[in-house]
Amino acid sequence: MGSRKRIVAEKRKEELKQVAFAKLNDCPVAPRKMRMVADLVRGVEVNKALNILAHNAKDGAPRLGKLLRSAINNWEQKNEGRSIEETELFVKTIMVCDGTMLKRIQAAPQGRAHRIRKRSNHVTIVVDEINKI
Repeated sequence: MGSRKRIVAEKRKEELKQVAFAKLNDCPVAPRKMRMVADLVRGVEVNKALNILAHNAKDGAPRLGKLLRSAINNWEQKNEGRSIEETELFVKTIMVCDGTMLKRIQAAPQGRAHRIRKRSNHVTIVVDEINKI
């Protein structure tokens, strides 16, 4: 690895040490369905977002709620001297990307076959303080 590339990589690692985030990889929910739930909590205060996800009937809501609690816990780990009650955390960014696709075959009439695509997604949540905007 070249020196310039290593310097950029080390800089990126240092920036990530300051950011509290959580990732969920290969979640077996279609990305379009997960984006509908993610749009509900993007930019919302953390406690309100947890409440929204707890009372949502969509399939991705419990998984996203668990991921949000993980991001909150990661923020607490990185900010040991501060309490979560004193700071107002919010969902800074939430990204839903396409994951791997399982391709299956389903029998169709007259000897044909249709392809079934079982989609998955990757979700990344970044939690930050409101006064840092």
